[in-house]
Amino acid sequence: PRCGGVVGGRPYDLRESRVKDLPFGERPLVVIWRKRRYRCGEPRCAQRIFVERSDEIRPGRRSSERLRRALARADAECRAYARVAAEYGVSWWLVNDVAARAAAELPAEPPPVRALGIDETRTRRPRWARDPDTGAWRLAEPWMTSLTNLDVTAGRVILGLTPGRSSKAVCTWLEAREQAWREGIEVVAIDPCAAYAHAVRKTLPHATVVVDHFHLHRLANDMLTKVRRRVTWDNRHRRGRLVDPEWANRRRLLTAGERLPDQRFATMWNAITDADPSGQILAAYIAKEHLRDLLSLARRSPTREQISNARYRFGAWCALFCNVPEIVALAETIDTWWPEIEAFLRLNITNARTEGSNRTIKQLKRVGCGFANQANYQRRILAYATAQDAA
Repeated sequence: PRCGGVVGGRPYDLRESRVKDLPFGERPLVVIWRKRRYRCGEPRCAQRIFVERSDEIRPGRRSSERLRRALARADAECRAYARVAAEYGVSWWLVNDVAARAAAELPAEPPPVRALGIDETRTRRPRWARDPDTGAWRLAEPWMTSLTNLDVTAGRVILGLTPGRSSKAVCTWLEAREQAWREGIEVVAIDPCAAYAHAVRKTLPHATVVVDHFHLHRLANDMLTKVRRRVTWDNRHRRGRLVDPEWANRRRLLTAGERLPDQRFATMWNAITDADPSGQILAAYIAKEHLRDLLSLARRSPTREQISNARYRFGAWCALFCNVPEIVALAETIDTWWPEIEAFLRLNITNARTEGSNRTIKQLKRVGCGFANQANYQRRILAYATAQDAA
């Protein structure tokens, strides 16, 4: 084939090659390819000897292309590589190689988006490693940041992944994108993380940053739990038990007020009033409900006056109990992130799709029983997400 126009040759040898192929029903199929070897008749030919070729069996491979396509489809179905290899009678390394080649064909640049979500997820347990230069022990970063598309009308959800959860990691990923792609982002949703906020303000100064209300609800619930535990220690000098009213009603305290029936609410209120004469637990509960009322305005297209009134009610109640450090800490957090919270109340853009993608990421980690190689982990996540979006 590289003789410069000379066609043909003299066959002089036959060699058998066993090729892995798809099974025939439930029975394994053995393919034996008798490849002819040819000798070129052109004296000036640099190759001199060549063999038969087939589009279904690439040079240097011992597996058919239809088998490799089946392995690529199995990889996109979120299945463990070991089980796929056992089903088709191949090695784990072949399945991984097929998946890596399929991931290399994915588009390098994510599609343009208007709303971007940023959140972190744990990739593995923390590990200590010795620095080869200094000899000091360092803690390996067990986190990974995912960047997702919050536009429900678009197809692809997971846009990219980057190791770590620092502002540098997010800046590096965003700066690698084209300027036109970054300019198309209008809103970025994050959790109350100073590192992410700094990265967005640095690389996307024109974008509006909003804080997801889910994390604010969690902060309020954590505040209430801390107050309940501290009051129990102060009053009983031990941890809470089932006989303690504040411990028996711990789940009712975290339940939304409008979801509690009147009888259960009265039972909880009277029991905690008798158990906590200082009233700190119920004060924390009311502060949590005021914050919920403030955040619920996002679903009603509120006016500036409604937002101001709800914020005043929350702040005034927290000011009455300035002797409770947990309530004060929550009020200070809300004041610190108020511009981003106000933007959320106006736009009602949440990080729900990002939290949903985190569930997919964790499911892939469970299927693979963990990943020692971060690059393989990220590659499989992007390949699976792209296949699901295409479907």
